Amino acid sequence: MTDASAPRPRPDSGLRAGHADRDAVVERLREAAGDGRIDLEELEERIEKALTARTYGELEALTADLPAPGAPAPAAGPEETLVLKTAAGHIRQDGHWVVPQRIVARSGMGHIKLDFTRAECPHREVWLEIDAGMGEVRIVVPHGWSVRTHDLNVGFGSVRNRASAPPAPGMPVLRVTGTSRVGTVVVRHPFLRPGRRSRD
Repeated sequence: MTDASAPRPRPDSGLRAGHADRDAVVERLREAAGDGRIDLEELEERIEKALTARTYGELEALTADLPAPGAPAPAAGPEETLVLKTAAGHIRQDGHWVVPQRIVARSGMGHIKLDFTRAECPHREVWLEIDAGMGEVRIVVPHGWSVRTHDLNVGFGSVRNRASAPPAPGMPVLRVTGTSRVGTVVVRHPFLRPGRRSRD
């Protein structure tokens, strides 16, 4: 009896690829560029090769150095995770601080502000897990950073992401996961004019 959960074997690398196979690789390359894994020049070069690829082997070579789609957040020990929790109070994480690879922000009815403007970030990717019950989480990232919120589950809450453009070369990507049940999540870059107050 065949196990339905067993992984399907990959096609032989010498077999001919079709239009759908090429399109799938192109889409994956574009996502990788949006995540800052490859720059625009390399993206154009790989797409050109993908569109003219004849075999599965040629296509596989173009994505061999990219993580598998839907790869989970990297595991991190307690010392590598920053946990911010409040029931109804206010928490500000700003100024100069070293960014771990994983952050957890839980707000029942309170407010949490994460400001990365002056932070030191040694990682290309940072994972932020949010649990916004009826609270609010505000995220400020430097210009050049990119924030991905498409994995954040939203109930009756709201998410406003104003930092979703592709990252500048060498700049981090902040991946936001978790849940905003009735709460609010706001993502923005710092204001260019000093003294301007947020209207988010």
